Amino acid sequence: MLNSLDTQGRPQDTRVVVAMSGGVDSSVTAALLKAEGYDVVGVTLQLYDHGAAMHRKGACCAGRDIQDARAVAERIGIAHYVLDYEARFKEAVIDRFAESYAAGETPVPCVECNRAIKFADLLGTARELGAQVLATGHYVVNRRLADGSRALYRAHDPDRDQSYFLFATTRAQLDVLRFPLGGLPKARVRELAHEFGLAVADKQDSQDICFVPTGHYADVIERLRPGASAPGDIVDLSGKVLGQHGGIIHFTVGQRKGLGIAAREPLYVVRLEAGTRRVVVGPRSALATRFIQLHDVNWIGDGVIEGAPRREVFVKVRSTRPPQPAWLSAERGAVAVELIGGEEGVAPGQACVFYDAADGEARVLGGGFIRATQAAVATPRESVAAHA
Repeated sequence: MLNSLDTQGRPQDTRVVVAMSGGVDSSVTAALLKAEGYDVVGVTLQLYDHGAAMHRKGACCAGRDIQDARAVAERIGIAHYVLDYEARFKEAVIDRFAESYAAGETPVPCVECNRAIKFADLLGTARELGAQVLATGHYVVNRRLADGSRALYRAHDPDRDQSYFLFATTRAQLDVLRFPLGGLPKARVRELAHEFGLAVADKQDSQDICFVPTGHYADVIERLRPGASAPGDIVDLSGKVLGQHGGIIHFTVGQRKGLGIAAREPLYVVRLEAGTRRVVVGPRSALATRFIQLHDVNWIGDGVIEGAPRREVFVKVRSTRPPQPAWLSAERGAVAVELIGGEEGVAPGQACVFYDAADGEARVLGGGFIRATQAAVATPRESVAAHA
């Protein structure tokens, strides 16, 4: 069932800007709201234009997608605008991605795109167009609480849930944002697309990072950060040199294949040292992580995070993994997480998203970016704060 936009007044008196990427999800979002009687305006962002991406399956926000969004808008009878955000997207998302990757981190550019572009710049544009609501095709739920405030929840369909990428959404933004698909399975969304007669009904979902048309991150990094592929040593945990590599940008924490060295036991990338250009490898056991230090934390739970007692939460450190139990603490500006069951291959730059343990792991409490990790060397009784 469609989640109501839960707005004041009649639908026909409520203008809604829908972020239309040209995919089936945002197209169905626009069609549903139009069918409900809302005053819908479609906006598509021109984020990049690099030739091959415009015609590659799995890429989004490029030329073909703009044409698809325009066709959908015409089909359902709504106004449609294309805005040139290439310069802003490069500065806020692509350049930051390249900088983070060159520093040996594992960035999540979709989080930054939502935070800096869709839920900040586009929200401002929606207001300029006189809209009371900005709607997107994300699979997540924005629910009104008993006290009138709003909270973010995981999608009804756990296989489609995108809350991991939306943890940076602020309370003020939640008042304006709506996600009509949060209660629907993907199969039903495609059925609706056919019912509305949308040409994108069977269009393939976007995959990987939209601005990396070849799927090879190093190609983008080398173009934007010349010298980022400088060679260096591959060393074991003791510092012994095992071989050489052609740039740390070709490696990620947890990687096993493609190391180019011979060993008696399987070796994995344990960490990347940008300063020394070293790729540190070790056995799988060396990937174990229990403690995480965070930065740039966003809190949308009740009250404040700073100074609150250590609380039990569930967290996700990867979008594809289910939430797992953890302890969260925030003292003297330091936010830290203890993964009760531990985790493998956690890398700086990844997002760590908090979910409410008292609410069936459904409510999103916020999250942050991983600054540093620590292996499982402490006892379960030790406070996470002691390792912040």
